[in-house]
Amino acid sequence: MNIGEAAARSGVSAKMVRHYESLGLLPAVARTDAGYRQYGEREVHTLRFIRRARDLGFSMAEIADLLALWQKPDRASGDVKRIAEAHIADLDRRIAEMTAMKRTLAQLASCCHGDGRPDCPILDGLADTAR
Repeated sequence: MNIGEAAARSGVSAKMVRHYESLGLLPAVARTDAGYRQYGEREVHTLRFIRRARDLGFSMAEIADLLALWQKPDRASGDVKRIAEAHIADLDRRIAEMTAMKRTLAQLASCCHGDGRPDCPILDGLADTAR
């Protein structure tokens, strides 16, 4: 199948298919005499794997590691679990940071009258933390 069909069947754009290939996440595929890429079910399956991993927020480096483990029949599931747990810890850290940001911004917004006056606690709060 061509890149458009592979993209449609995997839920990944053709641009991202090329990008994943350039990163080495997707091996180079055969080409027609005219130079068009030719994909098979194996590549579509790999693209779906990559898309699902991206949907879960894994980095490209983590996806490369997960792909290598996925394609290795004698892998240790503990290696996969370590990657997943490290990602969970990173998500927890990012969620905590975003929760703190939301709390601070909500507090600043609640102090702002939102009227025609020039004084603004939001801007004052941003200026105070910029020092």
